[in-house]
Amino acid sequence: MTSQSTLKTGSSSQTTALGFALGKSIKKGVFALFGDLGTGKTTFAKGLIAGFTGIPEDEINSPTFTILNIYGSGVCHFDLYRLKDSEEFLRRGFDEHLDGLAVIEWAERIESILPKDAVRITLKHAGEKQREITIR
Repeated sequence: MTSQSTLKTGSSSQTTALGFALGKSIKKGVFALFGDLGTGKTTFAKGLIAGFTGIPEDEINSPTFTILNIYGSGVCHFDLYRLKDSEEFLRRGFDEHLDGLAVIEWAERIESILPKDAVRITLKHAGEKQREITIR
């Protein structure tokens, strides 16, 4: 049985803070972020990584063009927007980076190969600045 929580945030700073709180409370794992363009995936990811590592949020950047940024030892931040599919992910050897903490934006691209225990986080627009964030 899976557990699910849905929360709303009213600003990007609240979205970051929610990610930060989650990051402070975890040991490691795969965190798969789903959502349309502009729903706050990067904002949430920055908070989560900052909470986990202690790195200031402004030093964490989405790897929009490089696809993967590695922070410290074993903290991997993926942005798969420019990736075609799971075959490309595997061909590039990215699956070797799923130990430790892996935060994956645009996880839709590789949903078929995500670990069964991956935490799935869906972000949706819930108003102009509001976001609905479902964690399961």
